[in-house]
Amino acid sequence: MMKKIEEYVRSIPDFPEPGIIFRDVTSILQDADGLHLAIDLMQEKLAGLDFDVVVGAESRGFIFGTPIAYNLHKPFVLVRKKGKLPCETVSMEYDLEYGSATIEMHKDSIKPGQKVVIIDDLIATGGTIEAAIKLIEQLGGEVVKVVFLMELAGLKGRERLAGYDVESVICYEGK
Repeated sequence: MMKKIEEYVRSIPDFPEPGIIFRDVTSILQDADGLHLAIDLMQEKLAGLDFDVVVGAESRGFIFGTPIAYNLHKPFVLVRKKGKLPCETVSMEYDLEYGSATIEMHKDSIKPGQKVVIIDDLIATGGTIEAAIKLIEQLGGEVVKVVFLMELAGLKGRERLAGYDVESVICYEGK
């Protein structure tokens, strides 16, 4: 009998600080059945959806997005940290809990009018994906769906992405 996807997630109490329960995605990746199930469940969220390209944010968005793009015969586009892409880029700065970060995409990675799906492992505050959405839209793309493996609902990232079709496979109520 197959385990449920939640059973593959290792929960680590009081990491990185007291009161936080860290949801570890590596325990899913390290188990062949867990990895297979995670990709299948995320891909199911795209059933019947018309889209042109899959976008994944560095680095775990690459892990889950690439096999989904491969399975559905779609191109895969990278969203990377500043300075990692070799060609002309567009960039977006966004706020982190402490400080800020910048992400980039190749300027030619999204064509005007393309329908885009974003894949990532986790939605917490939603800042990274909000910045990615702005980049995609700046390039003329339309974000038609955002799929996460896990959601930390207590951090209200979904509210930050209001107006977009957001789904998660696993939702944890806390932070």
